[in-house]
Amino acid sequence: MSSTAARSRLRFNPKLFAVAVLASLVLGALLGWIAKQTGAEWLVTTLDTIGSTFTKLLSFTVLPLIFTAIVVGINSLRGLGGGRTAARLGGKTALWFALTSLIAVVIGLVVGGLFQPGRGLVIEPDPEKLQSIGQKTQGSWLDLLNGLVPENLISAFADGETLQVVFVSLIIGAATYSLGDKAKPFVDFNKAAFEVIQRVLGWIIRLAPIGTLGLIGNAVATYGNEFFAPLLKLIGSTYVACLLVLFAVYPLLLALVARVSPARFFAKTWTVLQFAFVSRSSGATLPMTRQAAQNLGVPSSYANFAVPLASTTKMDGCAAIYPAVGSMFIANLFGIHLGPVQYLTIIAVAVFGSIATAGVTGWFTMLTLTVGALGFPPEVVATGIAIAYAVDPIMDMMRTATNVAGQIVVPVVVARSENVLDDEVLSAPSAPPLLESRAPATV
Repeated sequence: MSSTAARSRLRFNPKLFAVAVLASLVLGALLGWIAKQTGAEWLVTTLDTIGSTFTKLLSFTVLPLIFTAIVVGINSLRGLGGGRTAARLGGKTALWFALTSLIAVVIGLVVGGLFQPGRGLVIEPDPEKLQSIGQKTQGSWLDLLNGLVPENLISAFADGETLQVVFVSLIIGAATYSLGDKAKPFVDFNKAAFEVIQRVLGWIIRLAPIGTLGLIGNAVATYGNEFFAPLLKLIGSTYVACLLVLFAVYPLLLALVARVSPARFFAKTWTVLQFAFVSRSSGATLPMTRQAAQNLGVPSSYANFAVPLASTTKMDGCAAIYPAVGSMFIANLFGIHLGPVQYLTIIAVAVFGSIATAGVTGWFTMLTLTVGALGFPPEVVATGIAIAYAVDPIMDMMRTATNVAGQIVVPVVVARSENVLDDEVLSAPSAPPLLESRAPATV
């Protein structure tokens, strides 16, 4: 090891990073509790500033990451055998997206049925939150289709429309693939841009312990126990369902279908899942997710395509589990009976509507899309979501970790089914993605 690499490893230790993040969770909660009990507004403001700054740093990298990763990823498929192979891989990927979403939403319904979140709960929503929820655009199939195509390329990025950016990326990626060598300079530029953004994000990721302290501290200081205790069943249902998918469904798929040790999977992805948990952003976790898939033996040419697509459309936590649990919560809250037809509707929306979860407001789009399909009155939907919104950051942590785990599992399963999973890479030790001292792997 060179002296430069040795000094870099001394300056940054991935194991210490993991401990620092966990310590920040505890310290942030403690500071938030102190701020809540003492009424120290300066501390609340400080925690909020730290957390929001960290979130902004992550957010500004998301759309450029998605665009460059998808464009490069589509062109990477050329190395897997041409158009037919690419189409088959794309079809298998979409099929596994749907299948795992089906399993996740059924688990969400079963857990929701056992916990019955919202039943017997009497609580008034915050008027400001109720007003802000009412001003949001609720999800619908028509709005999804209308909002798919941007008026122009600049507006999609400027307005932060993730789904539109994904659509544009797929079109441009397909065009560059068809042009071949003529589009090589453009593809090379996107490769370089992706590496630059990935390097910047690697620096931001190292601030995760500080950002975690601010995010958790502000959440505790803002909400405290006032809403947490009454909504404990909702939080518990979401966590239990996500944990079942994360530590039961995915390991079974890995062991039985992909023939990959679940222990090895979690050893190579734990840092990624930890960062997804504290950042609450699948998009910001994208480079780490992609590298983790490659560390598990997924060919880079396929990982570069599947993982970016999954980061915006494959969200078992937000698109399957939470709409099921959230719909049952709102129904119980207002005494609405759900029968077999309503449960089948929830399942259908989760399987066919997961693309609607793209973006940082994905859970809201998907939940309102689901309750809209169930025919809930708008005032019931707004009130129910405004109540649940108080503890949403707590639930979103586990939802995002579940999302990201699924975004890695599916490419591993598909790669094994195509006999392209590299067992030597899978068995070899690897440092946590974006946290090692060496330069990241090329795209």
